[in-house]
Amino acid sequence: MAYRTDFGSIHQRPLGVFGAPARYVQGPGATWELGRELQRLGFEGPVLFIAGGTAQRTLAPIWQEQLPPVGLQPVIDAFGGECSESEIKRLVGMSDHHGFCAVVGAGGGKASDTARAVADELGLPVVITPTLASTDSPCSALSVIYSDEGSVTGFRFYNRHPELLLVDTEVIAKAPKRQLVAGLGDGLATWFEARATHESHRNNVVGGKPLTSALMLAKLCHDILLADGPAACAAIDAGVPTPALERIVEANILLSGLGFEIGGLALAHAVHNGISTIPGSHHNLHGEKVVIGLHTQLVLEGQPQSEIDAVFRYCQQVGLPTTLAQVGIDASNDAELMAIAERSVIPGETSHNEPFEVTAIAVMRALKAADQLGRAYL
Repeated sequence: MAYRTDFGSIHQRPLGVFGAPARYVQGPGATWELGRELQRLGFEGPVLFIAGGTAQRTLAPIWQEQLPPVGLQPVIDAFGGECSESEIKRLVGMSDHHGFCAVVGAGGGKASDTARAVADELGLPVVITPTLASTDSPCSALSVIYSDEGSVTGFRFYNRHPELLLVDTEVIAKAPKRQLVAGLGDGLATWFEARATHESHRNNVVGGKPLTSALMLAKLCHDILLADGPAACAAIDAGVPTPALERIVEANILLSGLGFEIGGLALAHAVHNGISTIPGSHHNLHGEKVVIGLHTQLVLEGQPQSEIDAVFRYCQQVGLPTTLAQVGIDASNDAELMAIAERSVIPGETSHNEPFEVTAIAVMRALKAADQLGRAYL
């Protein structure tokens, strides 16, 4: 296990690096194929399932029916809600009573992050089966570590990606729309952060220079989000998977995941990390805070007003926040804004992947300016 609090370089030479899950499976009813997919990977014996609430209610009965006939015994434990050191330690302790062959994370992004951490501690392969398309976490080889209270404390980076990422769009279609919309916010930042990292010639998250494919995947993610976001939201309202929803799920989970890891992160996610230190923001989802970071990034970069307006209009259209108040931040509280800004520029943060020097005072000013612009779209 590699444990760091930054996204700094792994390689000294300027090598391009591409990392991705070994296998990606998506579609309606994909859960029914999990047993065969695990068997295909050569797993047998007990499997630790770290399951969120939806997974326990809707997926666990399928696992219990489908896995034993192929030689797998699901051991299901309820995810505690935070990807924290205490939760990781608790779940690692499950291995004292079972000889697990793999770890499966089933739920939202924090469940995925926790499963990766537990699998790494145990030296086991990890499989991710998300019940939400709210973040690009399922695709990655890292975990965001939180305190038990919900503030970001650091990151863990791993030497391998998930062996399998299996996405059941029937399950995702029945999730709350807010979760999908948050995924749109997380994914929307992908292209703009990859563009900044490329322009600054900085490293991506997997420790190498972004390849051309990274930029193309990030741009494809952006284009799908703009084209299909509203229609996918309508599909969620109806509770059914449609072609538009299938494309958005692929964009939110796979394309955004590949785009951020091999394309790189920049100010948007750094501001998210700053916002997460403010208790008032803890009820907001990851992507809701990331998109506030994106507004801040575009203002600080001095991007054309037409580009900034297009992002705000999209947020308004799909229901993403456009102001600080919508993520629990008081725009008139300079001390609070400075705390966010200072956290966003700590050494090793992704804000330093911008193609210019980023300071706390500059971030604070951009937060205020972006908030003022965003109020017009309420």
